[in-house]
Amino acid sequence: MTLQEYKTTVLPMKDKLFRFAYRMLNNRTEAEDVAQEILIKLWNKRADLAEINNLEAWSIRLTKNLAIDKMRSKHRRTEEIKEGFDRVAGDISPDRAAETSDAVSRVRTLMNGLPEKQKNVMHLRDIEGLSYQEVSDALEMPLNQVKVYLYRARQKVREALLAAENFGLDGAI
Repeated sequence: MTLQEYKTTVLPMKDKLFRFAYRMLNNRTEAEDVAQEILIKLWNKRADLAEINNLEAWSIRLTKNLAIDKMRSKHRRTEEIKEGFDRVAGDISPDRAAETSDAVSRVRTLMNGLPEKQKNVMHLRDIEGLSYQEVSDALEMPLNQVKVYLYRARQKVREALLAAENFGLDGAI
């Protein structure tokens, strides 16, 4: 793989890898480190990348494994999540931007309360836009299990949002 092929094939995935690592680690600095390490690994293995059928799913699997290693590390550093992680387009009204930000924050909080596998499946499918098969490949789980986890995750988030709306609560899973 040439530098140009790397730029057009691998580099466009960097934000997706970062967001997935961030979802798992809840730490911006560590997520940046994970994404950077994966990009370096991909560059170092560029000669072998042609043999990989689905590079994106394989890269996400590497990201997942490295993030798990970071979580298990005894030397894990923690820092507070900075507000404003999710940017809202500037062409909408401030009140609509606040509503959108609140909704995104509420969904993010509810997703963080899901079991780890459901959270990862929902993030890859609904936020990153991967196909069911790509999620299956990335998380190394059967396709039917991906669908079950996604259904259950969506159902729990939906129920919590409806309960919060009906009862004026913040909702919890």
